[in-house]
Amino acid sequence: MKVDGISYRSIWVDPIDGWSVHIFDQTKLPWSLEILRLTDAAQVIHAIRSMQVRGAPLIGAAAAYGLTLAIKRDASDEAMEQSAAQIAAARPTAINLRWAIDRMTAKLRPLAPADRLREAYLEALAICDEDAAQNEAIGNNGLGLIQSIAAKKPGEVVNILTHCNAGWLATVDWGTALAPIYKAHDAGLRVHVWVDETRPRNQGAALTAWELGKHGVPHTVIADNAGGHLMQHGQVDLVIVGTDRVTRQGDVCNKIGTYLKALAAFDNNVPFYVGLPGSTIDWKVRDGVREIPIEERPATELTTVTGRAMDGAILTVRVTPGGSPAANPAFDVTPARLVTGLITERGICAASEATLAALFPERC
Repeated sequence: MKVDGISYRSIWVDPIDGWSVHIFDQTKLPWSLEILRLTDAAQVIHAIRSMQVRGAPLIGAAAAYGLTLAIKRDASDEAMEQSAAQIAAARPTAINLRWAIDRMTAKLRPLAPADRLREAYLEALAICDEDAAQNEAIGNNGLGLIQSIAAKKPGEVVNILTHCNAGWLATVDWGTALAPIYKAHDAGLRVHVWVDETRPRNQGAALTAWELGKHGVPHTVIADNAGGHLMQHGQVDLVIVGTDRVTRQGDVCNKIGTYLKALAAFDNNVPFYVGLPGSTIDWKVRDGVREIPIEERPATELTTVTGRAMDGAILTVRVTPGGSPAANPAFDVTPARLVTGLITERGICAASEATLAALFPERC
């Protein structure tokens, strides 16, 4: 995708030294576009925990490069296993993190330590290339949904609501939920995106709005609680969100507030779709509500807010009384019964164990 006409991926190896890794510091967006250079596994772990990199597919890609940087320092069996465990524990909810580490270690364990570094870079690059290709395929598969709606209202705008950020900033390229929207916009369809602010970290207002704006996609930022109202008044044709983990029966774990959007969509007969690559499916988990660990993030994400002051300074201010405690669950689970369909790189299917198994028979 492009920023001011320049093509980027969200993670890449330094073209000069050939070994360090670059990312965008997403905690600085939308106020500044800052590129970080990561040189060891500890920096990668910090980037994941602090959400300098975030989004399930991108976390997986970063984890793969984090293990590669660890092997560059020490390729022994003991060191590799220790680093793999430390990186895998950086965040608990997104399944792509564990998936990427498992894939890397499965590739590297049979090799002699001296042979691991080159293969680690190649495997991490393969994970990134596959993610970009899969997300573009998600975009192509989801494009038909938008085309179908556009055909029923010729000349009118197709209004799509999304929650959190599931664009190219959350993946290696293209995004999951936003990929069909980019494809539709690039194909000349009239689309408009309702962008949930997505409290408490405001990933919608800060990240989704930023990347849609950079690509020229019409959009409007709304308060999280406005979505149901818009649906009641016929101003939402389609909801597309991303996900950090999908269970084998089709339950969807995504940013907190997604479940409420699904309930509102169900009540108003608005199609509710989820974009995801196959790597986001957790075949070991069936019941998402009971089995998926929900990350509890620091209360300060809820009690404070960061923004640009009128004089241009970036400030963080408290928005709650000093004595009031705060709870900050980062994700919720939308039961499969509320999901119209899952948009994957292999096609669109119902949110059910049978249909997922039919699309990914080698995984289940």
